[in-house]
Amino acid sequence: MVTTNDTRHWLLKDLPYAAMLALAVGGIVLTSFRGPTTYYYWMALAPIYGLICVVSGWRHLDTGAGHMQLAVTQVLHWAAFVAAMWLMFLPEVRGVVNDNATSLTLLILLALGTFVAGVHARVWRICAVGVFLAASVPAVAWVQESAVLLLVGGLLAVAVVAVFWWLWRRESGRV
Repeated sequence: MVTTNDTRHWLLKDLPYAAMLALAVGGIVLTSFRGPTTYYYWMALAPIYGLICVVSGWRHLDTGAGHMQLAVTQVLHWAAFVAAMWLMFLPEVRGVVNDNATSLTLLILLALGTFVAGVHARVWRICAVGVFLAASVPAVAWVQESAVLLLVGGLLAVAVVAVFWWLWRRESGRV
């Protein structure tokens, strides 16, 4: 039986990593739309990830020098990631790269950055988030490529369920 303390412990322990995944998905969805919001979202994502990495790695270190090294490493690491994202949003790059390619590139950068940040922070859960983000790149590409097919398939499934439900209701009304 799951207790309130178990749930609270899980939230404190794993919620930051679930938030990292949710924020990445939000960025992919948002990148489908053009505008300054997309740029600001991705630029804000790196410091949030960096903060999660520092907080997660902090408890594994017991010296002030270790804490300082972790903080400096993460700041430099995520600053490099922000610079790479900034390059992706330059007008010269946006002119030759479509929105789908931009979102996939940003996801690849985020996956690599997250994994390496996890290695530096010595937090395997952050590394796992990076691996999960990297593994999701082909799936996101397939969904972006097959969006119309998925929409038609979903509508067809809803129509079939609706017909069977209508027939079931009609049949159960006769009995």
